[in-house]
Amino acid sequence: MDKSKRPFLKSKRSFRRRLPPIESGDRIDYRNMSLISRFISEQGKILSRRVNRLTLKQQRLITIAIKQARILSLLPFLNNEKQFERNESTARTTGLRTRNN
Repeated sequence: MDKSKRPFLKSKRSFRRRLPPIESGDRIDYRNMSLISRFISEQGKILSRRVNRLTLKQQRLITIAIKQARILSLLPFLNNEKQFERNESTARTTGLRTRNN
């Protein structure tokens, strides 16, 4: 067949399969902080299943484990340390402006 007769045929590219984030031996538990912390964003939010590349069952277990760890104060509900730093710096600059006037 000529290439002009099959314009919509995709080229066969090789791609590297990503390794699953949770191995079969890993136990999804609220005490396993090294595992749980991988699925939380910098702000402290639970990352979505698409971002995590987890199965539905794994995502449910991770979510439950994160929530249990938060209730037991092993994890913070929010991680907004940077936000507090930003607010303090703006308060300092506004305080300087009022003093100069």
